[in-house]
Amino acid sequence: MTPNGYLMFEDESFLDSTVAKMNALRKSGQFCDVRLQICGHELMAHRAVLACCSPYLFEIFNSDVDSHGMSHVKFEDLNPEAVEILLNYAYTAQLKADKELVKDVYSAARKLKMDRVKQICGDYLLSKMETQSCISYRSFASCMGDGRLLGKIDMHIQEHLLEISEQDEFLKLPRLKLEVILEDNVSLPGNGKLYSKVINWVQRSIWDNGESLEHLMEEVQTLYYSADHKLLDGYQLDGQTDVFGNGDDHIQFVQKKPLRENDHRQMSNGSSGNHSPIGTSHLYKHEWKYIASEKTTSNTYLCLAVLDGMLSVIFVHGRHTPQSSPSSTPCLLKSMSFEVQLEEPEEKLLSPMHYARSGLGTAELDGKLIAAGGYNREECLRTVECYDQGKNSWSFIAPMRTPRARFQMAVLMDHLYVIGGSNGHSDELSSGEKYNPVADEWTQVPELRCNRCNAGICSLNNKLYVVGGSDPYGQKGLKACDSFDPISKTWTNCAPLNIRRHQAAVCVLSNFMYAIGGAESWNCLNTVERYNPENNTWTFIPPMNVARRGAAVAVYEGKLYVVGGFDGSRALNCVEMYDPAKNEWKMMGSMTSPRSNAGVAVLEKLVFVTGGFDGNEFLNTVEVYNPETNEWSPCNKPHSVS
Repeated sequence: MTPNGYLMFEDESFLDSTVAKMNALRKSGQFCDVRLQICGHELMAHRAVLACCSPYLFEIFNSDVDSHGMSHVKFEDLNPEAVEILLNYAYTAQLKADKELVKDVYSAARKLKMDRVKQICGDYLLSKMETQSCISYRSFASCMGDGRLLGKIDMHIQEHLLEISEQDEFLKLPRLKLEVILEDNVSLPGNGKLYSKVINWVQRSIWDNGESLEHLMEEVQTLYYSADHKLLDGYQLDGQTDVFGNGDDHIQFVQKKPLRENDHRQMSNGSSGNHSPIGTSHLYKHEWKYIASEKTTSNTYLCLAVLDGMLSVIFVHGRHTPQSSPSSTPCLLKSMSFEVQLEEPEEKLLSPMHYARSGLGTAELDGKLIAAGGYNREECLRTVECYDQGKNSWSFIAPMRTPRARFQMAVLMDHLYVIGGSNGHSDELSSGEKYNPVADEWTQVPELRCNRCNAGICSLNNKLYVVGGSDPYGQKGLKACDSFDPISKTWTNCAPLNIRRHQAAVCVLSNFMYAIGGAESWNCLNTVERYNPENNTWTFIPPMNVARRGAAVAVYEGKLYVVGGFDGSRALNCVEMYDPAKNEWKMMGSMTSPRSNAGVAVLEKLVFVTGGFDGNEFLNTVEVYNPETNEWSPCNKPHSVS
């Protein structure tokens, strides 16, 4: 076609053919005039192509004195694989990256000022972000100084704060605990106004009083909310005395070393590169920002905020003074974990634990229910409580040596054993300890050969077995199974599971060990495996009706009862029973409350379940199951003994 006498022809295959040939020339090093040195790796390319897609490199090439020679550009903070992906994009307009490399590609694109690629990577990360990964994604976005990403992640956090507060990453955040004294006719303001006052108070404490944020987080801060709506230091009260007295042997606070969001060690969680971007270390150092909050009880508030550039959790607990006069001495209860003690409407209610606990270890020992460790929104615990059914009361026994959560507990040779888990503010644990009820003390046992969290544990044939669990990064399940001999005090490898599992329920029945449900990564499982110690093999048995992780399991009269858990979207109250004689699962009566990561034990032909997380709150409540009536109740009802 020749309009106006001109020859017009468009070759639709030319561009594809040309870019493919140019990329082939790049990979073979032909006609290349740029050497990119990336952490000891060398990549060749053509200056004109890179200048067209990277404003950062255009500025470098444009400032070269000898623009006709070979250009050398060196980077010590980028992942070579990520840069190779960007080079392919520059030549082909196609962006192809494994999901593990997307964060590194984003970081490299940010450095090279390739904004379109940065946006595409950011949108991909948002599409893959799940509730359990919000905190690490936000840390990455803060590291990168990406306000668009931060805004979208914060919106997600605002909608799912209670669910996020159950996750490991949330539990590892530094936390500020405030006890606020109120007069009789004064109440705390709404969440937004409350936390603007809290942030202002923190700023005053740091800037005016010379306090450090880390020091403020070491202990509960006592404040006073005046009738004119000001948040004041507790010491400004006339006659103020030591609010919490001399302390309590069973009250411990985890001393956390705060990690700033822009700490580059957090930015590459789950990626193959660990290279911090240049020029971002102080980007958000002095940021003060309220993100999201929830009112968890009538006078307790939970908040996620950025304090002086540090992502932090804030707890506020309001208490009224016994008298209306602000000059009176406040008389506060020793509720260091800010838990509200529930008044029992009737004597038959099962007494709640002193502490709300999720991810705790439970067992029956000498006719008592033992509940150890666990976590709530405020801290990882090392306290241990003992329930006496006859007295319907909880008492403390010696605390564990280490704060510990996301573990299970077993009885072996009349001793309690706990292995692995998480202490809430560092890597998963490899340590273990055992409890001697005669001496009322915990002693260390030989460590596992690797850190292990969310593993199952049980005793079989006078040995302790640790089954599955999560890797040190908490991202996927393990197949590993190990046994501990308390006589030789040695660990031995056993046959691995058929499927990776963490947060599986593990128990022993009729000389077989069972690994029930759990998750491979975050996909909940309904499959069940059975271990035969005689031939050291795992075999599958029929699956459960409901996929679940974080369930509890009890053995009663030759049957397995799997209780609660989490199905990937909500905490469960459903219960099912496995009858090995029939080799089948059957749904049973449901609990009165949903519970994931709860504890369970059998006392005098009754199944007791305690603690856990119901999807909104961490629980200290107890309920009991009567297998004869197939009913759950929060009451300590008498039962018939056959």
